[in-house]
Amino acid sequence: MDEDQYRSVYRSVNQRKCVFEKAINARHCNCSCSRRFNLADREGVACNSDSRYEDCLKLLLHLRQNASFALRIARIDGQLPHANEIRVQAGGLSGLQEVVLKQDPTAPDMNDIAGLLGAAEQHFGQIEDFPYAEIIKAITSFKGRQRPRR
Repeated sequence: MDEDQYRSVYRSVNQRKCVFEKAINARHCNCSCSRRFNLADREGVACNSDSRYEDCLKLLLHLRQNASFALRIARIDGQLPHANEIRVQAGGLSGLQEVVLKQDPTAPDMNDIAGLLGAAEQHFGQIEDFPYAEIIKAITSFKGRQRPRR
């Protein structure tokens, strides 16, 4: 299967791609609203919730906007290169987890993105009001998978 065919079939199978698919596939987090599926030899993640999908999309857009300085990118238009996208997704969720767990140690963690986002909304209000200055620190310090030295 060539890449164009794969993308076409992927879009028909997965009509609502999980916003945090890269971080979930990299095993940094999980979500109660997600559904994993296999296509060819690859794994995909779909979102089962319309409302949570919109909230996650809004969160990711805010994470990208606020992380531009930390990533040394002047302006972010759309998806980032893979390594930076993983930093924003996984690091951003890690930072959100830190600020939420400071408020409520019993809140859901990154093993349930939907629950974590719900707890954050409960404590901070709208997604626009989240403490991004604190969250971005986790993106800056996030270390992805290191290549083995040869």
